[in-house]
Amino acid sequence: MSRVGQNAPLVSSRARSLHPKPTGFFHSSSFSSPWLDSCWCLTCQSLGSMRTQGGYMRNRFRNVTALGVIAIVVALASVLSAAPPAGSVRVAVLTPGLTFGEILAGLREGLGQLGYREGSNLILLLEDTKGVGPDVRAQAQALIAAKPDVVVTIGTSHTAAAKAATSTIPIVFTWVGDPVKSGLVPSYASSGNNLTGVSVYSGPLSGKRLEILREIAPNVRRVLCIVAAKESIAEISFGVAQKTADQLGLVLIRRDVASRDDIIRELSVMPKGAFDAIYHVPSGLVSAHLNLLIQRARQDRVALMAHEDDFVAAGALASYGADYRRMGAQTARVVDKVLSGVAPAEIPIQVPDKLLLAVNLTTAKAIGVKPPLAILERADRIVE
Repeated sequence: MSRVGQNAPLVSSRARSLHPKPTGFFHSSSFSSPWLDSCWCLTCQSLGSMRTQGGYMRNRFRNVTALGVIAIVVALASVLSAAPPAGSVRVAVLTPGLTFGEILAGLREGLGQLGYREGSNLILLLEDTKGVGPDVRAQAQALIAAKPDVVVTIGTSHTAAAKAATSTIPIVFTWVGDPVKSGLVPSYASSGNNLTGVSVYSGPLSGKRLEILREIAPNVRRVLCIVAAKESIAEISFGVAQKTADQLGLVLIRRDVASRDDIIRELSVMPKGAFDAIYHVPSGLVSAHLNLLIQRARQDRVALMAHEDDFVAAGALASYGADYRRMGAQTARVVDKVLSGVAPAEIPIQVPDKLLLAVNLTTAKAIGVKPPLAILERADRIVE
């Protein structure tokens, strides 16, 4: 079998013997000749065009039909993937609340997109501790006593409290700075226990945030760090930041705190001019009361570097890290896997699917800082 001409049909040897190929400009064979494409006579050219157009229409019909089938299959797949579970599931949430409300909002949205509906097939058991306090462990135990299908924890301290309360009920954590160094799991590949979730990656990013702060405000030399010493992520993050500070020639002024009152006291005893910038060392305690740092930075007209873009919207100069709502939605997908029967130990620990750089130009103008163009071009969010 061979093809003659660009649009010629497949021609067998038998067809060739019945219809020899024309050699001149005119052709007088029957309309069934397979050599229509190679003949110059008007009749054959017209028939060839009709044949080509007919084939084109048939192919177009087949393509449209195929596309229609594909669209239907994709639509069905989407419906099935978002189909609600057969029965109601009980999802418990242990949260410090306050500024972490957007994580819960993202979790709810993500579960909704996956087919879970509160009041229908989803029972959400919410325990808001309103910060990090001495009663977190007792609150975690009370939540575990309700026997949920899965527990979602927000923050390192709350995850540690839930882990201490149960070794059997699946725990999906989120906004945990470094689950390995915090002792929650042995590795990112597998927890080997009833935990899995999404790490905010705060520890490793602490040095990068300090570099960005220096890039935005190159005259900074002394940086105030409010550290929640009882939280492992704060210690880990400060250690990384200290190494970077040594390389950049910066002096980190550390002040340890254990409560909101401690934060207020440490800020009040620091005289104006004692520091050139404030660096937000990630922790549940300080994040819950970051408004105190924002107020002091505004009063002293100094830069405040945070780790989440909502803080920039509230008045911090800049941030680099994960987004609360996106983290909540990403956590919902992990929860769905667990509810589908996958063991937490079989789900690798995830990191944020996107890191965001945010800059507040209003704050920059108020404190007399002009962010370089390179920073603004890289920024994912600019507050004006």
